[in-house]
Amino acid sequence: MNNPLHNELKKEFQLERMILFSDAVFAIAITLLVIELKIPEISLNELTDHKLFESLVELLPRIIGFLVSFFLIGLYWTIHHRIFGFVVNYDQKLLWLNLFFLLAVVLMPFSSGFYSAYIFKLLKAPLIIYVTNVCFLSLMNMLLWRYISNPKHKLSEGIQPEFAQYFLTRAGIVTVGFFCMGLVYLFAPKFGVFVPLMIPVLMIIAKRRFILSSKQAQSV
Repeated sequence: MNNPLHNELKKEFQLERMILFSDAVFAIAITLLVIELKIPEISLNELTDHKLFESLVELLPRIIGFLVSFFLIGLYWTIHHRIFGFVVNYDQKLLWLNLFFLLAVVLMPFSSGFYSAYIFKLLKAPLIIYVTNVCFLSLMNMLLWRYISNPKHKLSEGIQPEFAQYFLTRAGIVTVGFFCMGLVYLFAPKFGVFVPLMIPVLMIIAKRRFILSSKQAQSV
């Protein structure tokens, strides 16, 4: 005989397991980023402040890569946290979508380390790998939002359609922005690296449109 209370507690427990597992993956991925930042090794005979400074300058590309990827992973952790704040149920498809999203997260330390090692060399292969990883991550984020916010799946509560559309748009902007970066970089590397600067501008426009549409909906 089915016990509704038991089934509800079991469902909450399984959801909590998925969220805790996801948090652990984020924590490990964000920690692994720092492995690329190794302390400069200088022989005692050559050890001077000037030599240390030169070594730190050589480490600068990896520091930049670390900071960018740290905040990128941190940003997606906050998004993941926001998404699952609405989730009240789960199914196998949600588990797999979340797993592929986490796959994109754990690849970030490798792709960011590879790209940052050659960031000033304007080589195509490292950037394409990094861009592919970021596009994969933002695409999986978009698919998660779309699946969870769809009322027919009965996985979430409290998501307004306008709110869901706003975050789907944000995810799409990141995906398209980095994809365009990769395309431009193939033909004009010096210009390609600046393409992502358009992303914050488009985010602001999307936010203003969301606020405007929300006000219009409230006034009706």
